[in-house]
Amino acid sequence: MPVTLNINRQQHSMFVEPRRTLLDALRHNLDLTGTKKVCDMGNCGACTVVVDGRAMYACLLLAVDCDGREITTIEGVATGNQLDPLQEAFIEADAFQCGFCTSGQIMSLRALFEQQQDPTDDQIERAVTGNLCRCGAYPNIAKAGRLAADRRAASTRAGGGS
Repeated sequence: MPVTLNINRQQHSMFVEPRRTLLDALRHNLDLTGTKKVCDMGNCGACTVVVDGRAMYACLLLAVDCDGREITTIEGVATGNQLDPLQEAFIEADAFQCGFCTSGQIMSLRALFEQQQDPTDDQIERAVTGNLCRCGAYPNIAKAGRLAADRRAASTRAGGGS
């Protein structure tokens, strides 16, 4: 079936089988491998992307159902060589070890930040509850979320936008 996927502010037209997941379209059709394929059943969150402002598991979405929707993957977060403030916060807070869950964690928090200008600690922790980290870096992941949220709020107060 023909689909047009709006990924990271770029349109990609392609033909996909009706049963092809968004995850497989990203990884195999577009070579966007930052979205990880781990459980392939919606249990781990490693494949989290932002679709129309909401965190969603790419392994549970059919590519044809994403036709015309706005999709952001981890590859679309940075601007050129400049990391997104959330990515910088993950580095500063040592919020990853093996890194396999990191893209999903960042995308879940990014979706939260699109919905909440200044999220609470509870909202930050709830935003990543669907993302498993086998290394147990949860306290640092929450710390990175808080750090990024605080910086974002300070930037907004100073007139720097989000």
